[in-house]
Parts: sequence; structure tokens; C-alpha cells
Amino acid sequence: MNYTLRQLRTFIAVAHYGGFSQAGQAIGLSQSAVSHSIKELEAETGVRLLDRTTREVMLTEAGKQLASRMERLLEEIHTTLLDIRSFGEQRSGTVRVAASQTISAHLMPQCLAASQQHFPDIKVILHDRAQQWVLQSVRNAEVDFGIVIGPLSDSDFDSIAILDEPFLLLCRDDDPLAQVERAEWSMLDGRTMVLQDYASGSRVLIDAAMQQQNIRAQVVQEIGHPATLFPMVEVGIGISILPALALPLPADRDLSVRRLYPEINRSLTLIKRKNRSLTPAAEAIWQEVRQQAALLAQQREASPAF
Repeated sequence: MNYTLRQLRTFIAVAHYGGFSQAGQAIGLSQSAVSHSIKELEAETGVRLLDRTTREVMLTEAGKQLASRMERLLEEIHTTLLDIRSFGEQRSGTVRVAASQTISAHLMPQCLAASQQHFPDIKVILHDRAQQWVLQSVRNAEVDFGIVIGPLSDSDFDSIAILDEPFLLLCRDDDPLAQVERAEWSMLDGRTMVLQDYASGSRVLIDAAMQQQNIRAQVVQEIGHPATLFPMVEVGIGISILPALALPLPADRDLSVRRLYPEINRSLTLIKRKNRSLTPAAEAIWQEVRQQAALLAQQREASPAF
């Protein structure tokens, strides 16, 4: 049957008010529109619902049964729709976010603090993991969304880049590269390096950058957390390449950071499952992360640290 809620509501109004004119006034329809709607409903059901005379409208037995049942059902539909609208406006509950380690350490604290202030009824649980775990947890719906290192070519996700940042050279203060006027990728050729391992989203991008720049480097250590790069470089194990988000440098270290030319960037990228909607609470935190990334970009532009 191809009936509409409007037809049913019109019928209930006629049953309640006992006439087309009074029903039309109550629901904002003309008398002819009310009559037409009732005729359509009767045609769809194949049953006469009203007996009409010149002076009154009477419910048939079928009409009485429909009216007694439908009034309650329409009220339930109305209540359900109000509940759904309330859910759509809801900004409470638990939101689970997964982020790779550098992002967790240097962007998420600001995001969590801002979320606590703007959305006190939302509890954000941060999972600090390697990039492959973040991708898998989003894919398996173990978290609401993730923040990873891009560019990302995986078709399982809807993604949006929120911050582009350059790779930087990390070396000792007494390294010749710390003294050059302009540090270039080509100057890294033949050097001994300490780099993050392949659990990091940055490593593949660094390898690609070195291949693009025809750099042959000897990687002597591959480590899991970017904070470990600083002491290894400081004691002379090798130079390193790190993302801007790993700054600032630890205090009282004899280390220098230089921007590398030509500039090669990575992207901080928000990801969620392909074609899946976020809950209202998760959407609010998603937007908060975007806002905090934009603020960080503005701060870097106003006060460059490299």
C-alpha cells in the first residue's frame, strides 16, 4: 500500500472533529484537500472509511477500527521522531580516538583540553598506537575515528588532511650541517642515520623522499618512538630526519634542527570508515581536532620554530 502519514493524520483529524471543514481548520488544509486525502486513503486501503451525508460524516466500522489503532501509532511515531531529533543534537557520551605516537604527544593534549572545555559531557578516550594499529582499529570500528600520517591511499577510509608540515633535519650543534646557510636533502647523501622504524607513518615517506632526492644513507638504528631520536643523535650515533610535530627539542641538549630544501611535507590526516556517519559526539570531537590543527598552523606561521 502506498499511503502517507499526511493521509493518516488527515483521517484522524476528520474522525476527531467529525467533519471535513473542522478537520481542515485544525490541520491547516482546505476542505477540498481534506476530502481528496480521505478518498486517496480509501482507494489505497480498498475500504470505505467514512459515510458522508450533506450534514455529517460518520465513521464506518472499518473507519472506527483504523481510528482507534492509528491515533496511538501516530503518537508513537511522533514521539520517536522527537527522540531521533534529540539524538541528532546530542553532545554527550564516549568517543574513542586512535592516533599515532607523535600526534598523541604533541597535538592531542590540546585537543583533549579544548574538548573538555567545550563539551564537558563527552568523554574522549585516546588510544596511542603505531600507525598500522590505528588504521586497523578504524577499519574494524574499534574506535570512532583516527589521526594518521598521510598522504593516504587506502580506499577503506574517508579522510581529510588537517595539517601539512615539513620534515626537518636533526643533528648535533657541532655537525657541519648545523652551520650551513641552507640545509638541502642532497647534503645527507652518505651520512649515517637514526630513523624511526616502519611502524611509523613517516618512515615510508622519508624513504620515498630520500629516493626522490637520490640519497644513499646508512641507517644504523631504527627506533619505535621519536623521542628516542634525540639522545641517539646527541651522542653521535647519526643524524636524523623528524617531523615538525616532534618539536620542541628537549631542554639542555646540544642539538640543532634545520629545515630541509626542497621542502617535503607529510600530512596529518583524519580518517573514518568509508561511507559511515559519526555520532553527534564523535563529529563534535572530529571538528575540534580540525580546529586545533588549524590553530597550530597559525601559531607556526606567526612564530616559526624552524
